[in-house]
Amino acid sequence: MFRQALNRRFTSLLVAEHSNGKLSSHVYNAVQAAEFFNEDTTILVAGHSQRKVAEEASRILNVDKVLYFDRPEFEHPTADLMASLVKAVQNKYKYKRVLAASSSSSKDYMPRVAAMFDVQPVTDIISILNEDSFKRATYAGNAIYTIHSHQSPQFLTLRPTSFEKSLITTEACPIEDLQLDLKFCPLARWKQDILEKSDRPELGTAPRVVGGGRAVKSKENFKLIEDLAQAFNAAVGATRAAVDAGYCTNDLQVGQTGKIVAPQLYVAVGISGAIQHLAGMKDSKVIVAINTDKEAPIFEISDYGLVGDLFKIVPELIEKVNKAKSS
Repeated sequence: MFRQALNRRFTSLLVAEHSNGKLSSHVYNAVQAAEFFNEDTTILVAGHSQRKVAEEASRILNVDKVLYFDRPEFEHPTADLMASLVKAVQNKYKYKRVLAASSSSSKDYMPRVAAMFDVQPVTDIISILNEDSFKRATYAGNAIYTIHSHQSPQFLTLRPTSFEKSLITTEACPIEDLQLDLKFCPLARWKQDILEKSDRPELGTAPRVVGGGRAVKSKENFKLIEDLAQAFNAAVGATRAAVDAGYCTNDLQVGQTGKIVAPQLYVAVGISGAIQHLAGMKDSKVIVAINTDKEAPIFEISDYGLVGDLFKIVPELIEKVNKAKSS
């Protein structure tokens, strides 16, 4: 059942991301994070012929209203399009704060909108202390600092892996068709999406991830990582060193300059544990490390460690996992 507004003076606006007719799973994390403010939460869904996405958003627990903006230009929105729309919505409704899940997209448009209102955004928040105080990581997660922001409105991005997901409810909240007389003059235009199709789970949301590092030694050997991931029904990840060496594509990079993941299980194969990589996966619930160097930093954060040759351990592990699945 959606929440009734009781003793709530302000409303937060959450800008939703979606693709292929579905909300990003990170929207559910952001809704749960918004509950810390004890305010009404409105979700903005912008797109073209994406009514089903708005309906999905309306069934998230603790969402009070959905604004649905349908224009052909937003079939593939660019950062300047999104910034212009969010600015217009904020000018119309005067929200106390505008939120988004931290992503490559929100990192692009949110600072633009904040600049339009002459305020400083607070990005990649990992903890909300109160309505004006937030924690975020720095130095690849080795230091956490507290930010106090008294600017209005606030523009905040939230690290999804730091918050639980909100639930789905059976009763939908109201959907308002947003009517804005705007003329968009985008500086950039969408040309095409180039995507690699995979039967494996998506890296950013997978409950299990198998990551490979430099010690895998070659693109051909990286198939061991893929085979282990297949056995675990897991997503494949990699260190920056493995990506730079051409073992795999850069969309698999986990770390400070890659994707931030927090799966139930992370298997680190041939990964030494550089701080840049740890910043992207150290919040995993269970970490298993396989490395020949018993002094490797990865073992300091691992729950389980196997010291040995990955080219012997991984095939044996694949065999045992597949055998256990078939029994």
